[in-house]
Order: sequence, then C-alpha cells, then structure tokens
Amino acid sequence: MAEPLLSVRGLTAGFGAGPVLFGVDLEVAQGELVALIGANGAGKSTLLGALSGLVRLTAGTVTLAGRDLTNARPEAMVRAGIAHVPQGRRLFGTVSVERNLLLGAYLRRDGEVRADLERVLGYFPALSDKLRREAANLSGGEQQMVAIGRGLMARPKLLMIDELSLGLAPKVVERLIEVVREINKGGTALLLVEQDVLVALEAADRGYVLESGRVVLSGSSERLRDDPGVRKAYLGV
Repeated sequence: MAEPLLSVRGLTAGFGAGPVLFGVDLEVAQGELVALIGANGAGKSTLLGALSGLVRLTAGTVTLAGRDLTNARPEAMVRAGIAHVPQGRRLFGTVSVERNLLLGAYLRRDGEVRADLERVLGYFPALSDKLRREAANLSGGEQQMVAIGRGLMARPKLLMIDELSLGLAPKVVERLIEVVREINKGGTALLLVEQDVLVALEAADRGYVLESGRVVLSGSSERLRDDPGVRKAYLGV
C-alpha cells in the first residue's frame, strides 16, 4: 500500500493539567477527505492543535509525506504543507478581507500568490466584491469562506478545518461542503473536524470517532453511518 500523506502514531498530548489525547492513531491518504467526529470535549480541537504545532506532544509521532514533524513549530508545519482553519475562524476583524486572505501566504516567496488569490475567489465568488471590507463586517458564512480561503493561500497538502458548520445556517453549510468537496477533488487532502456528524460523514470518504481523547472507531463513512453506536450517540436514531 502507498504511504499515507499524514500518519499519526500513538499521539498523546494535552495541557498543564494533563493529557487530553491518549495514543491516537490516524491516517489521511493523498487526496482523501477524512472526518473526525465526536462530542464536545472529546479532544478534536486539541488534536488539530497538536497537528499544527500549537499543542505539544508528550508521546507519539506525526509525519507528513514521510517527513517527521513531531513537535515541529507552527511555521514549520505550514511550510511542510499543513494548514489549519481554526474553530471560530479567528480572522483579523479590523483588517480587509483581501489582507486576511493574503496573510495565509505569509511564508511564501513565489510569484503565484495573486493567481492563487483568484483561485480562492473562484471557490468563493461572494467575496469578490468584498475584498476591501473589514472582515468583522461579513456574515458568519462569509467569514468562514475567508478562513478557508486563508488556509488555501498557503498551498497546503493537507487542509484541516475545525467545526466548519458552527453557528451557520444549513443552506450556508451545504454550500461550504460543496466547496470543500471541490477543493478535495482539486487534489488537496482534507481533515474535517465536525460536531454535525451527518454533515461530516456525507462529505467524507472515511472517518474516525474520538471519545474522551481516544479513537474508538474508524472506517468508511458508510460503515460509520450504519454503526448502531454512532447512530444512537450522534444521529439520534
């Protein structure tokens, strides 16, 4: 079998009070869309923090395209090809939409940044006439578009999105999921952390279920949708 793009082995991580994640194993293949699902407090955001260099590992390894990135600094993670769209978007509210997008390319030194900006606007045409507007004045859905677009401006091999649907209307979420699929079809692997399990599993190829900091189940999206435990705990059926 081909080597996975992202390989996580035995990842244990947390904060001063102790570990939040315990021995997590996870893989994302090149061009794959993988969902990470679980209840509030399961450790999903902490895992993305560990994969982007914001949370220190106390055990385990993280490799991307065969390169060891265990406990690498955030800028090294970005250079290696991991981009993180955080929960809550975390845009610079008093800065223009265009500047927020360009900040995603702050480590790049090539001449194709403007071309990539046009590509991002192709995914999110609603932003085209709002480039000079301050990000704080956008709707929640538009802010999420900027956050995803900012991540894309780093030209990542792997784009990680934390709680894409949080606080957004169902129609907006549906449109964003369509764009996520388009991005994935364009060759970017995605790790989608999502509390709305149905949204996540409908979008993804495979999924992992995280409970109390441990992966308790993994498999194809179809298998997870049909699993009695998943249906009872997350789908209410």
